[in-house]
Amino acid sequence: MPETRFTIRWPDGQTEECYSPSTIVHDFLSAGTTYPLDDFLLRCRNALEQASLRVEAKFGYRCTSADAQLGKIERKARAFNAPADVTCLSIF
Repeated sequence: MPETRFTIRWPDGQTEECYSPSTIVHDFLSAGTTYPLDDFLLRCRNALEQASLRVEAKFGYRCTSADAQLGKIERKARAFNAPADVTCLSIF
């Protein structure tokens, strides 16, 4: 399963490299696109949940790294109040 990394810029200007065990993230995020925080969180939840399910279908267990990445994104997002935007800088 080809892993994918995506770099985001948080509303405070900090950048973070994130992990997905699957290229499914391309179906939910686009490089160079800015998303309202709530929309970004929904997209990440969907992408990382589907990525984890793909791993489960192939190997018989969920991807704990995808679940951990989603948890990290959700914890960081709580530091910001709406309206706030997150930019996907790159996907590789």
